[in-house]
Amino acid sequence: EEALVRELREELGIDVETACLAPIAFASQNSSKNSGGFHLLMPLFACRKWKGVARAIEADEIAWVRPNEFTKFEMPPADRPLASQLRDML
Repeated sequence: EEALVRELREELGIDVETACLAPIAFASQNSSKNSGGFHLLMPLFACRKWKGVARAIEADEIAWVRPNEFTKFEMPPADRPLASQLRDML
């Protein structure tokens, strides 16, 4: 969770306290043998309280979108199940 707080600050410029993070889902995927054959486990957290205004620091742009639009965006294959789970929860 501390790594997530750090990444949110570095990539979006927002400050979040670990107490404001709630795990809500996860995705699990084995990588191909061509990329070293590792296992990837990605938790998805909800955060409803932060300080600052989110802005694109390490990306070209960011946007607030409706849940039914999540899967329209390019994302790594491992992220797709999380986008679908989040859409279904909202």
